[in-house]
Amino acid sequence: MGKVVMYSTVSVDGFIADENDQPGPLFDWLINGDVPLDESGVVKVSQPSYDHTRTYWDRIGVTIAGRRVFDLTDGWDGKPPGGIDHVVVVTHRPAPEGWDPGAPFHFVSGVEEAMAKAQELAGDRVVEVAAGDVGGQMLAAGLVDEVRMDVAPVVLGSGKRYFGSVHAQHLLEDPDVMIQGNRVLHLSYQVRR
Repeated sequence: MGKVVMYSTVSVDGFIADENDQPGPLFDWLINGDVPLDESGVVKVSQPSYDHTRTYWDRIGVTIAGRRVFDLTDGWDGKPPGGIDHVVVVTHRPAPEGWDPGAPFHFVSGVEEAMAKAQELAGDRVVEVAAGDVGGQMLAAGLVDEVRMDVAPVVLGSGKRYFGSVHAQHLLEDPDVMIQGNRVLHLSYQVRR
């Protein structure tokens, strides 16, 4: 099985979006460099951010996200983001009406079912878990191996928390990756077992 990584860009005060689900300036680091991060050429980052992020993205086999993210992105028009092979959506609702059943999206009702499906699909590749409520539930259930965050120099004040509604203490190891890019600090922590 591949490693399970909880991931997102986050403000220095711990939010992944504002109260209206808008990231605001959190993603400025994705447009202020001169190295294209993907084939679109729209996303351009600094060389250190490229070296760190591209290597990680290339290892991802499956992303797990909640229904809120799926709805906000309009299901990425049926194409998983960033060249990822599959997306597992945690939801209590069925796929949207008219959804292409051939699209590589899998709708499941809980985090344990999502993790089992994701690991089956990913094989030895990384299972990425989107931060927020689903990511926090996965962390609380002991299903996350690594917490990875791109910390933007932004204070949002309130909004959607990186760890969702987790209220219990969870210990992480010291950061094993610390890379400074333009308008971002890339951090990675192993989850203490």
